[in-house]
Amino acid sequence: MTRLKKFLLLTAVLFTGLCGFANQPAQKDANPSVQQQLNQAADLYFSYQPQESLKKYLEISKSSHHKDAFLNAAFIAMEQGSPKQAVDIMSAAHKYYPDDPTITEFMAEAYLADGQYSAAEMLLSLLVAKKGRAEFLYINLARAQMGMGEDKLALYNLQTAAKGKNHRALSNYLLGLLYEKQKNYKQAAEHFKKASTYDHQSLEAKEHYAAALAKLGDYNEAYRQYRMIYSLEKNLPSVNKAMADLRPRLTKSEKQLEPTKEITKHTFVKKFLIPPQDAQDIRIGLGTRSSGRPSIRKTVKFSPSHNFTVKELQNGKKLARGKAKEEWTAELKEGKAFLISPKGKKYPFKKGIRITVDVPAGEDAPTIIVRALMSGAGMTWASVDDKEFRGDLEILHNASLNTLVPINVLMLEEYLEGVISSEMPIPFPINALRAQAVLARTYALKHKGKHRAYGYDLCDTQNCQVYKGVTAESERGNASVESTMGEIMVYKGKPIEAVFSANCGGITQSAKEAGWFEHVYLHPVSDYKDFDFDTLQPYHFKDLLQHAHDAYSRYDKHVSLAAYRWTRVVEEEDLRQVVRRKRRKDIGRITAIIPLRRGRSGYVSRVQIKGTKGSVILNKENVIRGNLGPGMLRSSYFIVQPHYENKKLKNFIFYGGGWGHGVGFCQTGAAGRAEAGQDYKSILYHYFPKAKLNKDK
Repeated sequence: MTRLKKFLLLTAVLFTGLCGFANQPAQKDANPSVQQQLNQAADLYFSYQPQESLKKYLEISKSSHHKDAFLNAAFIAMEQGSPKQAVDIMSAAHKYYPDDPTITEFMAEAYLADGQYSAAEMLLSLLVAKKGRAEFLYINLARAQMGMGEDKLALYNLQTAAKGKNHRALSNYLLGLLYEKQKNYKQAAEHFKKASTYDHQSLEAKEHYAAALAKLGDYNEAYRQYRMIYSLEKNLPSVNKAMADLRPRLTKSEKQLEPTKEITKHTFVKKFLIPPQDAQDIRIGLGTRSSGRPSIRKTVKFSPSHNFTVKELQNGKKLARGKAKEEWTAELKEGKAFLISPKGKKYPFKKGIRITVDVPAGEDAPTIIVRALMSGAGMTWASVDDKEFRGDLEILHNASLNTLVPINVLMLEEYLEGVISSEMPIPFPINALRAQAVLARTYALKHKGKHRAYGYDLCDTQNCQVYKGVTAESERGNASVESTMGEIMVYKGKPIEAVFSANCGGITQSAKEAGWFEHVYLHPVSDYKDFDFDTLQPYHFKDLLQHAHDAYSRYDKHVSLAAYRWTRVVEEEDLRQVVRRKRRKDIGRITAIIPLRRGRSGYVSRVQIKGTKGSVILNKENVIRGNLGPGMLRSSYFIVQPHYENKKLKNFIFYGGGWGHGVGFCQTGAAGRAEAGQDYKSILYHYFPKAKLNKDK
């Protein structure tokens, strides 16, 4: 009988009596002193003393043999880079709980993290027959078999796992690696494509997909995939080399591979009637970098919908008049700025110009099309497209940066209509959109002038709020702005820090834990429906992050589930290069990634990367996300485990939750709450419990 047949027989008959997993409530103990000791150990962990917490849990496990003490001790030992110690802990636990599946799973994962694949495979083979968690367990079983070189068995188990829905990106990525190893590039490309489709933030899947396409001779698409990675991470040697190798083989130009989405005619938009008390201008920098700084550009092409006037900003004098739908160009050449008419006439200017479109009679509003603006700077979906805007257009000549800076000047409420559809999926329930409109307005007023050094109040990227103008407007989005006109969230009468993220992963974190200033209205709130954080133990994060618990933020209509639960596989070599490049330090081969601080919300706020020549410490949410692999991790709400092959550390697997910093408003959670019947005020008060709406009495 082959090993595959033996394995199939084994998984079909063993451990059919196992029931219950790690999402069970914590073990209750009749002895209140033991429970008190467990609480004390947990407090040590959440007060950033993991080693002291580990010692305490070990003491409790020896004196009381309490299940939770074993599980917490093993979790912390794993987290602190001591899988061998975790194996010893779980081996001791197994003597007292030989039939407990939670103990068995933890023990198997400890063996897996320590590279003891035969032992891990044996235990996981006993567990995979259990429904509900089988998808994840099949992946771990395959990882054990990959570590042993049993690729056929691993292939079978990953194919089984890929039929699930909670870990599709990871199972397909690992399948791609196996087919790539077999030089079956067609199958490899198929699975890498699936992995990057399920999670477009998985740069490793995109890079392997591009490499497989190149092997198959699809050079144009391979290059296009590499370009997407390059837009997010410009300094990856492997990507830059691959692009250079592919350029001579392209049958299309780079411009043809990334065509600009052109706007051929102006959109009919209605005038927005704004009461005087809500009427105020705001200045938005267009086509900016991910940092909010102006991008470098020598030309700005624009086309107004109606007749227009151009005035110099320096003295207010009229520079030119133009007709409807004509295309004009501002150009910077040899340090001098010119406005160029369709007939080629040049009008020199110094500081800048303002284009004001004549307001027509009737109900339609004037617009201006601006050609070839960057969207999504710093994201994998970045592109250069035409955009259309309400209001006026200013073009500044920034001599120090040697660039032209396009700025949209318009009413605040008009600006919000171009934000809502850019920041939140329009099919979301209307009360989620209304909540977002209130927060977008609050953010704009709180941060107006953030980029005044460059001549504008806010940028059009995620550094402020994503803004795409008329191009992104929608009937439902506009209605959400108009139905909440003038409403903002305040604390002690002033606009709050109305921060939001795409998905909180089940719970938000405090501003202080993220490394920001503390605010009383920015403290953790839960979106979980089936987990009580009052009973939280450190080991619960393994279950919460590896398995998709029910939560309002698990809402999966019109959004990817990868925003709620995600995985990343970061190669040791890639992480080594990231550390060398971004931290400017060579710490040798990476040996461990150790979370040093984790708050009760589960987000990590301090991480140590250990190497054979030293280590580096990462502080703050954005630094952690940006330095643990190519590109950005979706969030700092994660656990991480090492993976060995042939007794050599190969990569790190991150199991994470949420997308963004996780502070304040959870956009996907708001959608889930709105669908459950909550109105926008209730949603806002959930995420900002100590703030209030300015129009509420």
